[in-house]
Amino acid sequence: MSNAENITAILFDLDGTLRFNLPTPGEVFLDYVKNLNLRPISDQDCQRTERWELQYFASSKEIQIDYAQYKADKKGFWINFTRRRLIALGVDEAQAAQVAPRTAEYMDQAYKPRVSVPDDVFDLLSYLNEAGYTLGVVSNRDQPFKEELHLLNLAPYFKFALAGGEVNSYKPEPLIFQRGLEMAGAIAAETLYIGDNYYADTLGALRAGLRAILYDPSGLFPEAAEGCPVIQNYSQLYSLLG
Repeated sequence: MSNAENITAILFDLDGTLRFNLPTPGEVFLDYVKNLNLRPISDQDCQRTERWELQYFASSKEIQIDYAQYKADKKGFWINFTRRRLIALGVDEAQAAQVAPRTAEYMDQAYKPRVSVPDDVFDLLSYLNEAGYTLGVVSNRDQPFKEELHLLNLAPYFKFALAGGEVNSYKPEPLIFQRGLEMAGAIAAETLYIGDNYYADTLGALRAGLRAILYDPSGLFPEAAEGCPVIQNYSQLYSLLG
């Protein structure tokens, strides 16, 4: 990254970037669907579905329509999301509609992940604090999550935490990034945003004038390298920051 010495603030996404569910919901979903024997599922199908899911949750038109339609029906929302997810995987639309309710019910009842913050995250945050960067967390969550940061032992590293629901703006919309800059006391050109969702984090940050690094450990977004640095692990970030 050129001109890394000009960076004064570094903002992070939370889920999938600092905090991880193990196993991931995608892994459990795919294992369940494969056992249904609806169709052969390739690695390309899995990657396409994962990309679709990240795009869906990047304040897409699809999710905005679904939020409006299922505003008072949380169960219906997740059944419909599962139907969309099955179609993205390549399942026939009629089959997807048929198996979506039981697949969504399985995910609701059987998915009990372990929450993890890897050691290299703590090492990195300690280094960045000592180096004098202002750090913040900007997430597309609906509710404030400061208490969770305390439970995960992440709170001491960050000046602030911002949920999209607090400002009624969600990545990749510019307002949530602008509010993050205000809370960091930083300007866009001197601020770096790090996240795992190319559509929400990387494109949103760049459009808002921030610098961006995509955290992409599984290589889902080869196209991202044309617009910003891409890292597969946090040890690569040290050299990018100089």
